[in-house]
Amino acid sequence: HVLQGERELVKDCRSLARFDLKGIAPSPAGMARIEVRFLIDANGILQVTARDLRSGREQSVEVKPSYGLTDEQVEAMILESYEKAEEDFKARQVREARVEADTILAAVDKARSNPAWDALSDEERAAVDLAVNQLQMVYHGADHLLIRSAIEQLDAATRTLAENMMNTAVRDALKGSRI
Repeated sequence: HVLQGERELVKDCRSLARFDLKGIAPSPAGMARIEVRFLIDANGILQVTARDLRSGREQSVEVKPSYGLTDEQVEAMILESYEKAEEDFKARQVREARVEADTILAAVDKARSNPAWDALSDEERAAVDLAVNQLQMVYHGADHLLIRSAIEQLDAATRTLAENMMNTAVRDALKGSRI
């Protein structure tokens, strides 16, 4: 999605064009590697190219100016971006904290089926469950600091679990090897 605007959130910017980058191999969230290039020629035509760095597949779209913005409209957009900057930044921080929370909650959920989970004491499992519940309670709130604090608490509660998982992975990797 190609957008124009000075605002932090997509919903507050102007849509210029949409295109699909097809043929991207499935990968975990955050693992896709996409290079995006923007080129504006002398006639004001914008060329946007996206390329999957793993497969080399590439798609592009040409955005021709169908209508221009008046100086007053540009000035109004810039003024609005200044007026809403703090509000937009806070909204972005909340969204970023929620993305991080989603990632750690999914990792904890997946870890429950790992043998390392069974190696935790009842108290350690209870601490993880409590931290998960606390994160879920603040997740939909508007305070990114509360969400980040709950993430840190969950990180601390899962430290032993992470160590157990790493030890198991290292032990399995070295099984049968001589050091």
